[in-house]
Amino acid sequence: MAKYIHVSVAWPYSNGDLHVGHLAGAYLPADIFARYHRLKGNHVLMVSGSDSHGTPIMVEANKRGITPLQLFEQYHERFLLTQQKVGISYDLFTHTDTENHHKIAQDFFTLLLERGHLRVEKQTLLYSELDQRFLPDRFVEGECYICGYKEARGDQCDNCGNLMDATKLINPRSKENPDDKLIPRDSDHYFLALEQFIEHIVAYINSHAGHWRPNVVNFSLNFAKDLRGRPITRDIDWGIAIPLEGWSGKKMYVWFEAVMGYFTASVEWANNIGKPDEWKKWWYNPDAEIYNFIGKDNIPFHTVIWQAELLGVNGLYNDGDTTPLQLPYDVPANEFMNIEGKQFSKSRNWAIWLPDVLDRYQADAVRFYVTRTMPETHDSDFSWEGFFSSTNNELLAAWGNLVNRVTGFSYKRYNGAAPVVDQLLEIDEALIAKIEGGFETVGGLIERVKLREALKEAMSLVRDVNAYLDERKPWTTIKEDVNDAGRAIYTALRAIDNLKTLLAPFLPFSSQQVHEILGYDGQLFGDLKIEEFHEGQRSHKALVYDGTPAIGKWEKSQFAQGQPLREPQPLFVKLDDSIIETERAYLGQPRDEKPIVL
Repeated sequence: MAKYIHVSVAWPYSNGDLHVGHLAGAYLPADIFARYHRLKGNHVLMVSGSDSHGTPIMVEANKRGITPLQLFEQYHERFLLTQQKVGISYDLFTHTDTENHHKIAQDFFTLLLERGHLRVEKQTLLYSELDQRFLPDRFVEGECYICGYKEARGDQCDNCGNLMDATKLINPRSKENPDDKLIPRDSDHYFLALEQFIEHIVAYINSHAGHWRPNVVNFSLNFAKDLRGRPITRDIDWGIAIPLEGWSGKKMYVWFEAVMGYFTASVEWANNIGKPDEWKKWWYNPDAEIYNFIGKDNIPFHTVIWQAELLGVNGLYNDGDTTPLQLPYDVPANEFMNIEGKQFSKSRNWAIWLPDVLDRYQADAVRFYVTRTMPETHDSDFSWEGFFSSTNNELLAAWGNLVNRVTGFSYKRYNGAAPVVDQLLEIDEALIAKIEGGFETVGGLIERVKLREALKEAMSLVRDVNAYLDERKPWTTIKEDVNDAGRAIYTALRAIDNLKTLLAPFLPFSSQQVHEILGYDGQLFGDLKIEEFHEGQRSHKALVYDGTPAIGKWEKSQFAQGQPLREPQPLFVKLDDSIIETERAYLGQPRDEKPIVL
């Protein structure tokens, strides 16, 4: 029976281009997982969008002398193009400045207030005498009072990962005006009474400990056991308005409203397809499974705080029914991906920006290497030597050459078709059975979100086919026994057809090429399109997956003898080793953002 799988993907701050850390941390894992479940025939809803209201957008906009709206719209457009180019198959990638998101976030606020989960407290904040305003936490830097890191932000320390109270930072300073004198002052704010949910959330985490990653469980339990009220409003003028009189000078905290995007985007998607209640098949379905794909710096927001919000608004938009909204089934948070042995740094331009790398290299080559080095259990490293070696020695030499030499040989020697032969030998049948076993092993690993291991298993099967051909030597035996050479080639073609499907979630572009070379028509997956949607007086662009069911199902190949082939073309471009030093030279240097060309 088909499952309902919701794939919720972290929302990137729209204050700069996406980089490989974003891809490795959340977007590629989510896409692999979603594509697999589509091939399985499950009902997949994958959503995300640009985080429009975070203070990082305000900081960057101030630096550039433009409004936060202008900045976020610029990068939202680039996010759409970048993710379309790398093939992240969202059913909807929207943003948090839509009328839909504003309304639902305000409904969450109102319902939480009515149910006694919000309270007003005085909060001591840092006030800028120079600017005559309270400084949002992202505008404050200082020394972390937990680990001593000198450049901790006012909201979170990038070194130890702990959430920060800006007033406790040692030697706090304004990010924009380091000489500005910051004075602690009180301001009234609404707080979410997180302590009311401790018992329920701890039980929830423990109930999922069997399939959550240990680091996620341990971090979340430690965080949940010491919950206390957390402010959900702040003194800024960019964000979602508080739906109460007398609160016009304050907006919702981004951590409070951005996580709602998984829900609001689901509602928006349903409205876009003309089925306004369709989202309920995931959010009010106890058999549905909701997965939150995030980086480790977002763990507490997605394992504790989001759950508290969902628990507080049970029955929302459910016609008076108080059935609980579904909590995430799994939060497979990835660790960080470093660059050439050093931590990512936007300020130092120590980064590999996705628009740049996708302009120079094939999307599947990038996807392959990032998956191969995915930081699932510990921090990993993107090295250009590793990318070069992975592309040439694995992707091209093992898989691309296998496809090319087998299909090319068959196309040339068997009149543009697969061979027609008599009964296969035991060695042929054994190989087919082994490759077909990959549907269970590779699929099982993907379902457990062990994507790096799943790709490793699939590539091991690729090498098994190469070893089989080395033993069978059809290019030699054809001189003495055309039928036996045909058996080996047909066996390899059938194996390739299976492998094409096993690799499709990881390598959707080249798998489609293989699909067509093998003589099939149609698409393995649907298309990704950028569409414009209208809301009242406004419109916005979004990335959408057209929803076409996958043709290449997650099932054993039925590739027929004599099936016509198409003339094969190379799948991958061989890289020159000069790219290693060329790419390393870009790191740490000033960068110009170029237009993104599909």
